[in-house]
Amino acid sequence: MAGKNNALQKPVNLTPELENVVGKGPMTRAQVTSKVWDHIKANNLQDSKDKRMINPDDKLGAVIGKEQISMFKMTGAVSKHMS
Repeated sequence: MAGKNNALQKPVNLTPELENVVGKGPMTRAQVTSKVWDHIKANNLQDSKDKRMINPDDKLGAVIGKEQISMFKMTGAVSKHMS
């Protein structure tokens, strides 16, 4: 098992755009990922035909861009808003 130095458990600062989606930071990367998915599910942003694709709303679009994006590329786009 990973120790306390696990990058997912280290609190990070969030940009205002990301805080608009997940809430006030700092929080861990794992918490951010979980809250982004909460937002996606609560707002029905997964593509109905291909669940791997995300259709961002205005809030999430400010973080990952307005175009449809795969869940794998979305992670990289979200990480640019953490420091």
